[in-house]
Amino acid sequence: MQPSPVNQELELSSVKHHIKKERRELLLRRFFSNKLALTGSVIILFILLFTLIGPLLTSHDPYELAAKKRLLAPSAEYLLGTDNYGRDLLSRVVHGAKVSIGVGFSVALITSIFGMMIGLYAAYFRSLDNILMRICDGLMAFPAILLAIAIMAALGPRVENVVIALSIVFTPYVARTVRSSALVVKEQTYIEALRSQGASSLRIIWSNIAPNVISPLVVQATFIFADSIITEAALSFLGAGIPAPAPSWGNLLYDGKMVIFNAWWMTVFPGVAIMLTVLGLNLFGDGLRDLLDPHNNKAKK
Repeated sequence: MQPSPVNQELELSSVKHHIKKERRELLLRRFFSNKLALTGSVIILFILLFTLIGPLLTSHDPYELAAKKRLLAPSAEYLLGTDNYGRDLLSRVVHGAKVSIGVGFSVALITSIFGMMIGLYAAYFRSLDNILMRICDGLMAFPAILLAIAIMAALGPRVENVVIALSIVFTPYVARTVRSSALVVKEQTYIEALRSQGASSLRIIWSNIAPNVISPLVVQATFIFADSIITEAALSFLGAGIPAPAPSWGNLLYDGKMVIFNAWWMTVFPGVAIMLTVLGLNLFGDGLRDLLDPHNNKAKK
């Protein structure tokens, strides 16, 4: 007696659910066995918790001026000391984390969206490839910091303009990564079969090619995230980024450079925050690349 169609459908659904569960468990095991990804995740989690819990550790306003309390060393009242205007450094580092991490995340998200679109269409359409890639080559010919400074000089010092400038700077790198992966997928046999069956270019690009470039895109986005934080800090340190008195990490370093020998805490603590965040993102990106690359020997261990 043959099973009914309903029973067959239930069995098929159960098998699919079991396969998905096994894949998730395998991915988790590989993740926890990957020291780079695990270490990076712990550091990133620590930074996020510090950003969220930091305001509970101090009741001081990051913008409140107190001339009599300027350049106080770390103490029980001011855990990280005060700056050259008497403002609580812990409050400013915490609020600076929100600004710097927010800028980095926004840039990573925007560059991922536009870089993916540019890379996919450049890989699929030969007529667009030469035009789009030459524009990307032109943007990549300039050092990132110099191009960002030039764009900021034209747009003006605002948080939104920093995001726009860094998105323009880093989008070509994402587009290049997506394009190289999409070119490999484009030559696969099943893509040719879809074309022969009359599938539209839009369907092939977004339903069949795009899902296969997500892995390198996500890895590249983590590195862009880290690079954006460093570049934003450099812009603010040079006076071309987020305007004062906004407490970005770059602005904190800018304020501390004149008193670095008298008030070491003004440069050390923001610098450590930048270092840990970038280190965590880079370690996580390296580990994620090992996990998502099936040909990588590290991911197989």
